[in-house]
Amino acid sequence: MATSHGGRDARRVGSFEVLDEIGHGGMGIVYLARQPALDRPVVLKKIRRDLLDEPYMLERFQREARAAAAVHHQNVVAVYDCFANRRDHYIAQEYVAGPDLGRVLERIVRIDPKVAAVVALEIARGLEEIHARGIVHRDLKPENILLGAGGEVKIADFGIALEGRAAQLTLPGTLLGSVPYLSPEQLLGERVDARSDLFTFGIVLYEMLTGEPPFRASSDDDTDTLLRRMQSGRFKPVRERVPATPRWLERIVRECLRPKPSRRPASAHDLRRRLERRLHTTSPGDCRRAVRHYLVSCGIVERPAERTRVRPAAKKRASPMRRAVVRLAITAAIAAAAAGAAWALMHAHLERWLPQAAAGTETTTAPPAVVPEITLDPRLPAQPPSLDHSETSSATPDTTAPASPADPATASSSPDVEPSEEPPGQP
Repeated sequence: MATSHGGRDARRVGSFEVLDEIGHGGMGIVYLARQPALDRPVVLKKIRRDLLDEPYMLERFQREARAAAAVHHQNVVAVYDCFANRRDHYIAQEYVAGPDLGRVLERIVRIDPKVAAVVALEIARGLEEIHARGIVHRDLKPENILLGAGGEVKIADFGIALEGRAAQLTLPGTLLGSVPYLSPEQLLGERVDARSDLFTFGIVLYEMLTGEPPFRASSDDDTDTLLRRMQSGRFKPVRERVPATPRWLERIVRECLRPKPSRRPASAHDLRRRLERRLHTTSPGDCRRAVRHYLVSCGIVERPAERTRVRPAAKKRASPMRRAVVRLAITAAIAAAAAGAAWALMHAHLERWLPQAAAGTETTTAPPAVVPEITLDPRLPAQPPSLDHSETSSATPDTTAPASPADPATASSSPDVEPSEEPPGQP
């Protein structure tokens, strides 16, 4: 059954619509597909039919699905399903819209040391989760590290991953991996552990910084020469090729590329902590922004479409006189509001105080004034004698001669007549 999608014919494979072939490898073909139920793009990996004749190949293919599905981490490609359709076997996994690290290095040769350290930090985070699940990747190389357009860094392709609890499917003396991205123990066909992934981590970091792997042979088949160079531990130092590389980053590369596993870093956890401490960042969001900005600046991915923001029209600035008038009006309004509030407060206080004052006035009325009663002497006449104004006015005393004293005998002989008082002002 075929359906149309975006002008292309999409054939149905299980619950997925196959849109296009985007790659192929030693074990099969890779398709871009769509999952209609969830409306999302996916990657379908199909194993080659001729490989199904070997029983252990199908087991390896299914083991890849189990190993990847056991890891849930932002730096590891997620697996959605593993199924069979007719005679073919598929793995449905997360689609990452962007190139792999190998294509990036083909285009720009090497990466800026700071950005390379950020990418290495994201790889170390993914490896830490993979190793915590008891899984060894065994095929860590630039082509298996995907860089999304949003700055994501994800580890993919668990085709030869080894689960710690699974049986050894690799036959003795069989070489699995990609030359030159192999550890010495892989070249010797020995049992490997997580420290083998740390060696290949050092190879990938060295290539990001310098543009080529630290160990090379004349051909991919000349593994003996490659093994001797790895075991010698001699390679050209990073700072001789790129002097701008920080010394601490060169030291991490040198420690990872030690031939003896016991002398390498203890774990991906230790690598991750060292990189975070040196980069002064622990935020995955900061790492994604740094990688995205670098990919855009190099022209590897397109700049994300920016949202159009409608800015309001710029307001005309008022004249100084208008601003002064506005300030004055605001000040007057504030003063009026304050005066009104003060008046309301005083009015409320008066309304509460006046009734109390009126009640106090009624209870404290002053008593009427007492007029003293006057008692007249019965010896005094009822009417005072009238004064003869004519006689008084003609008998004006001489102010220069002293007045003659009154006769005491005359005064005492007339008890009913009181002696007249001298006018005021007379001596």
